[in-house]
Amino acid sequence: MTTVATTINLIDMGKRAKTASHTLAKATTEQKRRVLLAIADALAAHAETILAANAEDLADARQNGLAEHLIDRLDLQKRLDNVINDVRGVASLPDPVGEVFNETTLENGLRVSKRRTPLGVLGVIYEARPNVTVDVATLALATSNAVILRGGKETLRSNIALVNVMRDVLAAHDFPADTIQYIESTDRRYVGDMLKLHQYIDMIIPRGGNSLHTFCRENSTIP
Repeated sequence: MTTVATTINLIDMGKRAKTASHTLAKATTEQKRRVLLAIADALAAHAETILAANAEDLADARQNGLAEHLIDRLDLQKRLDNVINDVRGVASLPDPVGEVFNETTLENGLRVSKRRTPLGVLGVIYEARPNVTVDVATLALATSNAVILRGGKETLRSNIALVNVMRDVLAAHDFPADTIQYIESTDRRYVGDMLKLHQYIDMIIPRGGNSLHTFCRENSTIP
């Protein structure tokens, strides 16, 4: 697969994600649950489109000589049903936002406690496995966080198809579509640029091998 020459404005993406996170912070548990279930239904309804995009990614991977055990990680053909079921599972999880814990009463009668709040905007960098795109996006939504995703080049088409479905559902339910954004380029410079976007991204989560973790640790200005 050749490198996609798309020009990405990460600052604009960051601004839109931050704005979306402010709206998400006000979302109720029931509102989020409805959207998550609608995402599951939409992924099922658009399975043909998603799997067609995935088939193109798989064909490129084989043409480029990727090992079969690595190609298996890219394959949504036998995983999409499980991905959809996992989204429904996320919808059934308890909402951590607003949970009060470590409550205590001081000697002077003052009650003190901690309350769980959203982080804001997550930046997630990951390799292969397009199911991670849905896993991360829906867990972020369930915890009222916006997310900017940067997946591996081998599953670009699959990831874009998945994200487009989820964004359409968000917009249809009056949630900001920019809750979920995807860097639609295989240019590695965007990884480095993303790690410096501390004005808008509150936490970076790298999911991959040691080299990715090391690169993020050494180059990120974001926790």
